Amino acid sequence: MQLDFQELDRIIQTALVEDVGSGDITSELTISDADQLRVAFVTRQKIVTCGLPVLERIPKLKIADGEVEFKALVSEGDIVESGSVLASWQGNARMILALERTALNILQHMSAIATHTNNYVSEMNNKDAKLLDTRKTTPGLRHIEKYAVHIGGGMNHRYNLSDGIMIKDNHISACGGDVTLAVRKAKAGAPEGMKVEVECDTLEQVELAIAAEADILLLDNMNCNLLQKAVSLVKGSGKNITTEASGGVTLETIRAIAQTGVDSISVGALTHSAGSVDIGLDAEFISPAI
Repeated sequence: MQLDFQELDRIIQTALVEDVGSGDITSELTISDADQLRVAFVTRQKIVTCGLPVLERIPKLKIADGEVEFKALVSEGDIVESGSVLASWQGNARMILALERTALNILQHMSAIATHTNNYVSEMNNKDAKLLDTRKTTPGLRHIEKYAVHIGGGMNHRYNLSDGIMIKDNHISACGGDVTLAVRKAKAGAPEGMKVEVECDTLEQVELAIAAEADILLLDNMNCNLLQKAVSLVKGSGKNITTEASGGVTLETIRAIAQTGVDSISVGALTHSAGSVDIGLDAEFISPAI
């Protein structure tokens, strides 16, 4: 997944309006307009670096007078140890101080998601199964959160409701409880190449979805024993159907789930439970006021 810089700018601008308001009154009253500042973004823990484009982009939005030079010391996606300097800013002190909180908030969150995702990928220890994200994202931040999953080694599931067809209980109920009818209606109106996924809670539903010729089965909240049986049913059908395990997946359970033979595992916790990592700012005035 590539960053859409127009969407990134929207996210940054919204965050800046929220944080800066009409201006950083404290800095305006205590710091000279000519003062220069150098700051280093330093991680206080081992992380997967994610968000360097944000650090580069924020000063270009020019919410204050003055120039700020960005320099990256590591690369996006690098795994770095505690104490590593990720990047630096140097330039107008007022501008840097007005931007630093927003920059840290976004950088800490994106790096947390990338790090959390990498932990899941490492714990899976299974190259045959894909780790997927979900739509359980922070409202307004989906673009950078899904990008962070990608940087951490995961893969993106559908971005929004228009990106894929997923038939759940409510859709089946609307079709009179008939899985075959729901799948047939979905396939009849689906854009070319778009696959139809059906959520299954039981082996009976798996059998119905296979018979209905669904393309993907979402195996929801099944234990490993049921997952293995569901995978066996799919393979035994001889049909080109892929399987996705979902629901209650944790770092403690993901390896066993991956070993059941499912093609992918979707984990909402990659985004909704990642939080923030500890990244600090070391600052040095180059030309302090006298």
